[in-house]
Amino acid sequence: MDAEGGEPGMVRPGGRTARVRDAVLRAAGDALAEHGFGGLDLADVARRAEVGKTTVYRRWSTPAGLVADLLADMAEQSVPRTDLGSLDQDLAANARLVVRTLTDPRQGALFTSVIAAATCDARTAEALHRFYEVRVKEWAGCVEAAVERGELPPGTDGCEVIRAVSAPLYYRLLTGGGALDDIAADRAAEAAAVAARAGVYVR
Repeated sequence: MDAEGGEPGMVRPGGRTARVRDAVLRAAGDALAEHGFGGLDLADVARRAEVGKTTVYRRWSTPAGLVADLLADMAEQSVPRTDLGSLDQDLAANARLVVRTLTDPRQGALFTSVIAAATCDARTAEALHRFYEVRVKEWAGCVEAAVERGELPPGTDGCEVIRAVSAPLYYRLLTGGGALDDIAADRAAEAAAVAARAGVYVR
């Protein structure tokens, strides 16, 4: 997005502006992890980041605008997908990364807060959808590579396979339905791989 048409805080800054943005986004993430979206207060974020309240209010305007920028930054900073040379290994790596993220004391709490907020705040939901669109497309490349190697049927939808890996892990997170660990990660990856080989995700 350009400077005139983008969300508040979405323009990539440089110099001091970049340092302020980084400090504010770190503070926002901490606040979300501690208090959830409902407790996200721009004045508190400014205090944590040690920047002026006016700066935060002028740049991000609302908690939803701040969360949108935080998610955009998280998508840009996320770990790149692996390329281990086989579908099973790549999907297992994806699943284990998801588990590590969701069980991290800070990141897990942060994602839970944002997901909860997205159910009742349209702007947060849009930002969350953009975040996952970036991450899913990044990891879909391992499925496309598997198709090229002949491991999967032509026309397999890489994005759907990656979503199938993550879905049971997020379900466990949100419902408390069993341990969220490497065993669960490997099971989710294996189930998605078996379904993909059977042609379930062919467009």
